Amino acid sequence: MNTKDIQQLIDFISQSGLDEVNIETTDLKISVKRYGSGSPVAAVSAAPTPATPAPQPQAQAPQAAASAAQPAPTAPKAETSNYITIKSPMIGTFYRSSSPDTPSFVEIGDSVSTGKVVCIIEAMKLFNEIESEVSGRIVKVLVENATPVEYDQPLFLVEPI
Repeated sequence: MNTKDIQQLIDFISQSGLDEVNIETTDLKISVKRYGSGSPVAAVSAAPTPATPAPQPQAQAPQAAASAAQPAPTAPKAETSNYITIKSPMIGTFYRSSSPDTPSFVEIGDSVSTGKVVCIIEAMKLFNEIESEVSGRIVKVLVENATPVEYDQPLFLVEPI
């Protein structure tokens, strides 16, 4: 299991409803846990490498992640299939308003049009206004205020008008 596989596992957990995943093979043990609404934390410990590589256990780890991945994503897609997702165009910190004293740019139930600012993402001390690319009504806010977001991470669900 390489670094890319581990990152994909962490991304899967952050987007699913799972709080913990454990994968153990003869040469690798991975435990990924999500605490509260923060980012998931991964602990990886490698067992001593045997004299001859054992390809069979390494093949089981991706299969275990794939089998765990199949049940969780099917339920959310069924209820949100008619919604459009506004996604993060960059990595940074998500803010719902321009300052703690001001109201949020959008609330659940608000109507948005193309070009309306829906949030701010801070990246490298620059505050970037994120505009809606669709017209509709905000159905759900998927990210907590002042939390880190990844590129292409869903931020809002919008019901198109």
